[in-house]
Amino acid sequence: MKNFLKIILLFLAFSAIETYCNAQKKSKKSAEPLPAVRTIEADISQVKGSTKKVWQECVGAGRANEGLRADWQEQLRQVKNELGFKYIRMHGLMHDDMGVYFEDKQGNPIYNWQYIDQLYDFLLSIGMKPFVELSFMPKALASGDKTVFWWKGNVTPPKSYDKWYNFMKAMTEHFTERYGANEVKTWYFEVWNEPNLSFFFASTQGEYFKFYDYTVKAIKAVNPEYKVGGPATAGNGWIPETIDHCVKTNVPLDFIATHDYAVTQGYFDASGNAGTLLDQDPKAITKNVTASKNKILASAKPNLELHYTEWSSSYTPTDPIHDSYHSAAFILDKIKGTENIATSMSYWVFTDIFEENGPRDTPFHGGFGLLNYQSIKKPAYYSYQFLNKLGNSEVKNADPASWICKNEKGDIQTLFWDFTLTKPTDSVNNQVYYRRDLPSKDKGSAKLKLTNVPEGKYLLKITKVGYQSNDAYATYMKLGSPSQLTKKQVQTIQDANSGAPFKTELVIVGSDKTYSYQLPIRENDVVLVELLKN
Repeated sequence: MKNFLKIILLFLAFSAIETYCNAQKKSKKSAEPLPAVRTIEADISQVKGSTKKVWQECVGAGRANEGLRADWQEQLRQVKNELGFKYIRMHGLMHDDMGVYFEDKQGNPIYNWQYIDQLYDFLLSIGMKPFVELSFMPKALASGDKTVFWWKGNVTPPKSYDKWYNFMKAMTEHFTERYGANEVKTWYFEVWNEPNLSFFFASTQGEYFKFYDYTVKAIKAVNPEYKVGGPATAGNGWIPETIDHCVKTNVPLDFIATHDYAVTQGYFDASGNAGTLLDQDPKAITKNVTASKNKILASAKPNLELHYTEWSSSYTPTDPIHDSYHSAAFILDKIKGTENIATSMSYWVFTDIFEENGPRDTPFHGGFGLLNYQSIKKPAYYSYQFLNKLGNSEVKNADPASWICKNEKGDIQTLFWDFTLTKPTDSVNNQVYYRRDLPSKDKGSAKLKLTNVPEGKYLLKITKVGYQSNDAYATYMKLGSPSQLTKKQVQTIQDANSGAPFKTELVIVGSDKTYSYQLPIRENDVVLVELLKN
């Protein structure tokens, strides 16, 4: 009997301990923070205005001669169809590999427009226009032999400004004869590239202004309505100085062009060997575009257009951030921050067919492009494709990292993202960090709530870019990061990152005219939710 009582007492004691422990666990669990819920809501009937598309105005390319290649042209045609860019800007229009300018034994100029015609005819045939960067100096007209890049673009001023003037005037006359004045009036003529850097312009600011003056006067002599501008500087430079010079000398200036990149180390690091560091300031790019606009507003020409004819996360074509899924959210964050400030934001560049440092020897080498050599779409490509799917009417929306839009068909698009700077703030270079497998951390969930949605049937499509979601570089790493890709491997990467929606279903919006959806979100995820009216 005594043993039985002991057993009972022990059982009760253990039960009490277990009850206490469970209570502690529940208490501890209830004290843990609930997953964050980010609510994105909008009244679909409340239109803010037309959707801003400064991102679509222009895109960059390496050099003009690359534009004569069949693969380059095929990729650009695809980019035009799927992303909708209007203009394209590139270096080297007057470089010797375009065969534009020669001199005979007596020093008389010989002009040859055949290669430019092939290139520009193609651009216009696919519905694009040239943003004409006037560079670099033909060898026969150059004052020196200093060059830049693997393809040796000459960066010296002309040996004769009279010959330069006549050359620019003749080229403009040719464009007018071939394409018509009304067409050429829609183009932009940008004088040189980054003249504030000595390896792009082997002279002084004063010499550049002289060079600008001769150039703009030659173009305007053909038609005063043609648009000419500059200074096309690196790092937002020379903006007040250029405006002041043109005002004081009464020289025309139709727009300001400049460049910006979000790195703090690796100055003109074409090889990537010095290593680049992503700017840890969340307002990188955005704050500089704002500052440039403010300089224009404070000047004697406050209404000048502001064109960023180059911008990206990094200014080296060997930076793996360009291949990383982080780029998609980065791009959208910067476009959102500048859409009400700049006239255009021209991403540098659309393709890895880009040879500043010579042909690259691996399929993913950190190239600038939205597409790699094999036309594999990088995460950055999808950020632009998602933007191009937004309707022309933007709906009022308080969430700062999203757009909600609609079109005349009644379709509704919500594009939202998380932008998180995950790179350590120490000296770990981009070339080390972004080559790693970088799983994204959970950020809770995002809840979409739309009201005043017209009743009816909709096809819901949800597409995502993020870690291992339309993340071609992640698939490439799973294949062992081969130095060369077989056709089968290319197809494997493309199939795994096709941009297909991860969710498709029929949705019925009833008399309450409300649609809600909630899904998990991770660091640097980009999500497009489409409601397509049936």
